[in-house]
Amino acid sequence: MKHLLNLLAAVALLIWGTHLVRTGILRVFGANLRQLISRSVSNRFTAVLSGIGVTAVVQSSTATALIVSSFVGQGLVGLPAALAVMLGADVGTSVMAVVFSLDLSWLSPLFIFVGVVLFISRKDTAVGRVGRVLIGLGLMLLALRLITESTTVLTQSPTVRTLLGALTSDLLLEIFTGAVLAVLAYSSLATVLLTATLAGSGGIPVDVALGLVVGANLGSGLLAVATTMRSNVQTRQVPLGNLFFKIMGVIIMTPLIGLWLKHVRPYVPDNASLVVLFHLAFNAVVGLVCIGLTGTVARAVQRLLPVADTQAAAGSRPRHLDPSALATPSLAISCAAREALHQADVVESMLLGLHQVIRTDDQKLAEDLRKLDDQVDELYSAIKYYMTKISREALDEREGRRWADIISFTINMEQIGDIIERVLIDIEDKKIKKGRQFSEAGMEEINELHTRLVANLRLAMSVFLNGNVRDAQKLLEEKARFRDLERAYSATHLARLSDNTVQSIETSSLHIDLISELKRINSLLCSIAYPILESAGALAPSRLKLPSEPV
Repeated sequence: MKHLLNLLAAVALLIWGTHLVRTGILRVFGANLRQLISRSVSNRFTAVLSGIGVTAVVQSSTATALIVSSFVGQGLVGLPAALAVMLGADVGTSVMAVVFSLDLSWLSPLFIFVGVVLFISRKDTAVGRVGRVLIGLGLMLLALRLITESTTVLTQSPTVRTLLGALTSDLLLEIFTGAVLAVLAYSSLATVLLTATLAGSGGIPVDVALGLVVGANLGSGLLAVATTMRSNVQTRQVPLGNLFFKIMGVIIMTPLIGLWLKHVRPYVPDNASLVVLFHLAFNAVVGLVCIGLTGTVARAVQRLLPVADTQAAAGSRPRHLDPSALATPSLAISCAAREALHQADVVESMLLGLHQVIRTDDQKLAEDLRKLDDQVDELYSAIKYYMTKISREALDEREGRRWADIISFTINMEQIGDIIERVLIDIEDKKIKKGRQFSEAGMEEINELHTRLVANLRLAMSVFLNGNVRDAQKLLEEKARFRDLERAYSATHLARLSDNTVQSIETSSLHIDLISELKRINSLLCSIAYPILESAGALAPSRLKLPSEPV
């Protein structure tokens, strides 16, 4: 019983070590890995190579699937290219299985010692997260050694030997068991390493181990599909297409298990190596066979999961808040930023519609625009809730600032939506229902302020997206210009009142309130520049530095 518990503990340690490595790598290099993938999808072959490289680092084809799926969901990568990346990802995780099958147990204490020192001394930094990765690697190597020792002891038991001797190969059961293990362990790599170690120590027959490896590959595809089940349609297309590749691999490689044992075993006497090399051969064959089928599979997946109907039903609901990306905080931050821009697009529609209502007195349009504010509020709530689920401890300093910037941006957009809604109500009550009109001069002033406001909104969105310091300076300079215009137009409006201009007298309260509210909206937009300028050191204690001053 003791040795069985030791084996189960070692298996748990292997799964935990794999988790530490995967999450640690994504937290340290997540943004760089995303850039590598996005730059390498110009053709299928470079996409495959990027998938191999990224997955070799992350040690999880499922994690790569989530990254690539998010890109497809955001419209940044085409589905055929994403499927090519996944073919490479499966080969990458197979290569890592071969590496870990080597006797590297002597590195385990070194990795754990150095990792713990780095993690404790620099816990909330990139160095500390690298330490976390080293701890995970050390635990994986330690777990593999413990599994070998435990199974060696167990196989010396007469009872266990009798059970193993009575074990007959049921291929379908082995495939099913391997798939279940991969899903439960959240890692086909951990399952394959466990299987190889058990086979190498005599814990299970080699033919059974190969059946489990086939099942582990199938389980990896099922895991990615299950993980993205709640995501949008485009995001779910990649795992489904990759699952088709896995099924093809099962169909192709299952009949070849006997041939593998017959022709390869004489050259690879070590059972553990025989198992991991079969795993590598499985994914290499799938990659070679399916690289020319990515377009065909993509079209089949798009027919099974059409995008248009779902998007039409979704309306203005959140489009980019992918729940599966929460496991990769840097990726989740990117999703939230894109959703914040979606919220800003709705606000821009409200702002453009506001001007049309002022000019045409279209009450139906005013009512429709006020309903858009409910959508802005819903998007704000969704983004805020999504952001609270991102682990702040997993964010580095730059990502932490970005987290705060996104929250601030969405709050500002929500407040701007509320202001526009109030302005629309005032226009309905004080202008449309009473049949009043602004004077020609007053309308020109409103047109000028509105034009500047739309331009500043678009500039603010650009500053939020790109963080360009010069654009942030320009946006903040617009705050002063807009304030001066508001003061000047208030004065000219008072002058028209002194001249007893009838239209100005009738709309005086609305005119003053309107230009004041437009100034408030502009101030909220310009406040987006402050975090960018503060991070760049471009803010003096009480004023904006001039362009000639050093930044």
